[in-house]
Order: sequence, then structure tokens, then C-alpha cells
Amino acid sequence: MSDEVRLGVLTEWVPPGLVDQALAECRRRDRRPGALPSRFMVYYVLALALFHQDSYDDVAENLVGAWSDMHEAIPNKSSFARARRRLGEAALEAVFRKLAGPVAPLGLSGAFYRGMRVAAVDGFVLDAPDTPANRAELGGLLDVRGNPAGFPQVRVVTLTEAATHASVDARVGAFSGGERELAVAMAGSAAGMLVIMDRGFPGVELWKAYTRAGAHLLLRARSSVARRPVEHLPDGTYLARMNLAGQKGNHPGGVLVRVIEYQVDGGEVIRLLTDLMDPDAFPAAELAALYHERWEAETAYRQIKTFQRGGLAILRSADPELARQEAWAHLIIHHCLTRIVMRVADRGRLDPDRISFLKILKHVRRSVVRQSQHAPARMKQFLANMAAKVRRKLDSGPRRLREADRLLKRADGRYSIRKAGQPRRPTRRVPAKTITLNPAIVH
Repeated sequence: MSDEVRLGVLTEWVPPGLVDQALAECRRRDRRPGALPSRFMVYYVLALALFHQDSYDDVAENLVGAWSDMHEAIPNKSSFARARRRLGEAALEAVFRKLAGPVAPLGLSGAFYRGMRVAAVDGFVLDAPDTPANRAELGGLLDVRGNPAGFPQVRVVTLTEAATHASVDARVGAFSGGERELAVAMAGSAAGMLVIMDRGFPGVELWKAYTRAGAHLLLRARSSVARRPVEHLPDGTYLARMNLAGQKGNHPGGVLVRVIEYQVDGGEVIRLLTDLMDPDAFPAAELAALYHERWEAETAYRQIKTFQRGGLAILRSADPELARQEAWAHLIIHHCLTRIVMRVADRGRLDPDRISFLKILKHVRRSVVRQSQHAPARMKQFLANMAAKVRRKLDSGPRRLREADRLLKRADGRYSIRKAGQPRRPTRRVPAKTITLNPAIVH
């Protein structure tokens, strides 16, 4: 089987040369000719992410237009699974690292703040099949008795460009590993950026890692972090020290931070920590407004988890390394789709936020399937193959009896569901939010 595969329009960003370089770095060159060579399998794993709802066979048939010598039988699922194991996780991670990076041009609204590129660090999880191997290596949620309360999960933490949703860097690990540890590993990629993080990330180790790398920070913090003012500043913000657990306030192992406290529409007090100390050069109100750009990372995760993967879907892989391989494939596909969004927005002179990610995703999927339209001979052969394997592939046979126990793998949703016949609540226009610096801290 030929490895000259084209993944529709995505091949522009994942050309064969780039794939070959990644395979060479990971020493995944083919030692002997085979039906499923490494280069082909990289594209195939990406196609598995692009067509997440389809079976192994269906994904292979979506690529038929690019196969120059497809014969009468597509390899079965076990052959693909073995080839994925030979390929491993590192090859997809290497492809991602050759692609990832900021894509916002100078002048794009919201992409920069006072010369610093704005980025956000956050994380999400992907459900994996509940197999003994996944459960043992990946881990997952536990109930109060210590019993599994859901699927095993792969944890993904990304450094995301806020204005475009492009991944600058990422780390993939087990659910049992912490977000903060994965975030610290990405510090070197944040040089020259203003990085925004949520309240789960502040810590002395993370702070030092990012500031030493040349990044600036804007982090939300809990009320117990850096709570004792060292010096009040003229704009109502103050300086405080953040220390490791058990250290006194003046311990040299701590770090000095600027604390900004404010409220939105009179709600809870939000506390931000930053290393931008000058209140004149970096006004508190501007930083408070800028913090909400962190939600752009959540938008990127929604694109991956809801649109690209499919809502409430789980990964395919019963093996933890292959589950992480899938996660890297989803990150690659998302970055390529983001590049397409940026190109479309640039040509149309539009804000990238106005471009529908879901429609771009659908068009890219069609571009893969439509490859076969340019190869009538291959399509004729494809139809003949379909007819030849009706019994082997298309006939599902009698429905099997249920063997697995009925267990709730996900907690009940926290949002109410409108029942059939129940009228909708009247909608109201949401008033504009106002940011008010907390007067309690003004001395």
C-alpha cells in the first residue's frame, strides 16, 4: 500500500517532508517494507482524529482517493492497531512541535498588550476507554470511597494564543499528574508573552520558571495566597509575597507579586497576581479587563472536545500510550484548522472570531473525501471493493447481547434540562459588565 497519502487541505501544513523529519528524529523509520508504513500511519492517526466518529474502516475509506494502489481488501482493525503501536506517541508529538507556534499577525485586535503577545495556560481532560491498562496508568476521578467514578482520562495542558486559539506549546499526561507540573514544563515557550492563568496554577515554582524564561504573568489567586500587603501602591493595588507552604512571609525562597483586587458588577472579589509592578505603565483596570481573555483557551478546548472529537465521545484507544497519541493528533488537527481560520479571516479582512470553526471543520472533512473525485479509476475500484466485502465488513450480523454492567461513567450534569412541553424562560439582554477596583484595599 502506498504511503503517498494526502489529508485534504491539511496536507499543506503537514507535508510529507515534515512528517519524515519527525519520524527521523524519533527513529521511527521503517526497517522493512510493509503494508502500513510509518509515514502513512501518521496521516492515518490524524485522520482518526479528524473523523473521530468513524470506524477504522470508514477512516481508511475516506482516504481512498489518495491511495494509488488500493487493492481489494483494506487491512483489518488489528493491523492498524499494531501499526499504531509501532508508530508510538513520540512521532505525533514531534509533528505537533514542528507545527505549533503563535500565528497572530501584528495589529490583530487582542493579540498583544503593550508589546507582549497575550497567551493563556489551562488544561482539559479526554475520556479514554475503561480498560485495566488505562485505569492503572492514566487514572481518573474517584468517589469518596476511593472507587473509580468515571472513565480513565488523559490530561492535556496547553499554552494557547488568546486571539487565535493557536497552540504555542502543549503537554500530554495522565489524569493523576497535576496541571501545574505540566504547565511548568512549558515555561520556555512563553518568552516575551503575557501569560494568563486561572486560580489553580499560582505557585512559587511556576512563577520562577516563567519569569526566568522571560515571560510575564497575570494569574488569578485564592484569598489565602499573597494575602498580607508589604507595600500599598498609589492605584489601590499592593505588593505581597507568595511563599512555599510553611515559609514565613520574608523567606528568601518566596517571590514578590503585585496584587489587584476588583469586582465585576458587584460580584465576588477577584484577586490577580502579576509581576508587572508599575501601576502607571500597567494600570490595574487594564489588567483586570485583560484577565478575561483567559476564556479564549476554554473556547479552544470547546472546539476540540465538542466539535472536533464530538460531545461526550471517548477516545478509541485501550492502551494508554495510544490514548496519548490520539490526544497529540487532536492538537495537530486543531492547530491546522486554526491556521485555515486565520487564512480565511485574512483574505476576507475579518476578525478570526467571526469565522465558524465548525464549518471549517466540515469543509476540511469534505476535502479529504472529495480526493476520490479526482481519481475515477480509484473510485471504480473502491466501489468494487465495497461490493466485494459486503459480508465481511458491512454486514454487522445479529445484535450481540449486553455483557457490560450499566454503570454511570459521568456525573449528572449541573445544568437543568428543559422537559418536553416545558415553556422556555423569557430571555433578557445581559447588561454590560463593569469592573470596579475593590475600595477595601485603598489605604
